Amino acid sequence: MYFLYFPTSGPGILTQSLLDAGFRVVALESNSDFLTDLQSLESSLDGRLKVIHGDFFRMDPMAKGALKPPAVSSEKLFKTLGVAAVPWRADVPLKVFGIVPQQLERNRLWRLLFAMYECSSIYRYGRVELNLFISEKEYTVLTAKPGKSKIYQALTVLAQLGYEIELLHKEPWSSFATNLKNGGLAIPKAGRLPNDHFCLVRLTPQQNLFTGGLKPSNASTFIFMVKQSFAKPKSKLTDRLNSWSLDNSDRLLKALEIPRNASMYNLYPEDYKRLFEALQNSHLFAETFFHDEVLTSTRTMNLLI
Repeated sequence: MYFLYFPTSGPGILTQSLLDAGFRVVALESNSDFLTDLQSLESSLDGRLKVIHGDFFRMDPMAKGALKPPAVSSEKLFKTLGVAAVPWRADVPLKVFGIVPQQLERNRLWRLLFAMYECSSIYRYGRVELNLFISEKEYTVLTAKPGKSKIYQALTVLAQLGYEIELLHKEPWSSFATNLKNGGLAIPKAGRLPNDHFCLVRLTPQQNLFTGGLKPSNASTFIFMVKQSFAKPKSKLTDRLNSWSLDNSDRLLKALEIPRNASMYNLYPEDYKRLFEALQNSHLFAETFFHDEVLTSTRTMNLLI
């Protein structure tokens, strides 16, 4: 199995560690200043390392025309890797290891979620496993429990439904993140959430994600339904259903065994999926409206990254 690694941003120390562990590595390097050292390492390893000038978070941009590095085409990348698409419920076809840049970190996580739910970009090839260094602040959001109104968010619901989330390691920022000007921490502490560590997190797409009524073709509608639900997380579910012009909300909630007075931030991720699947059967559910809003949101994130 290949191991896709990004960003190296250095002379290849971590790349060498992966090679020593027995992986065949493809390294995406966005910084052209480090390409020479990595290419020298590549030439000495008899095919076990492939170095590509590219940025993982500029994979498959929406811009038209030929891609210029560091933008990358997933189709060309997977062809280079020799990795073929497999069914969603098959084993993981590729493991990815990398560091999520702190700038626009939340946007980058959202973009990965959109791609995973829609089976686009890297997820056209199956359940690609991500091993990512992210901030402790974002890890706390990804793993929050219902009822925590300030940290239990739409991102939480969609990540927990879509991925098996496993914390592999926590490393203090002080180990490697310093400000060159004053020697202090380069990553400021979050005021509301803990952010003292860099967290290595494994995100493995759930095999049973696309069961019931949820499919890649309507996943964007589901995403926006969840996002809109958290516009006012303390609002009652019945009020939200009424805003969607649903007529028999009491009967629906009883059938789903969801309390009538439940608030949006009290629902478990599985409740949102069951609710969406039930709403698919209602002709009053404004699916087209949701779909248009999601497309706008997706385009915005692609422009920001």
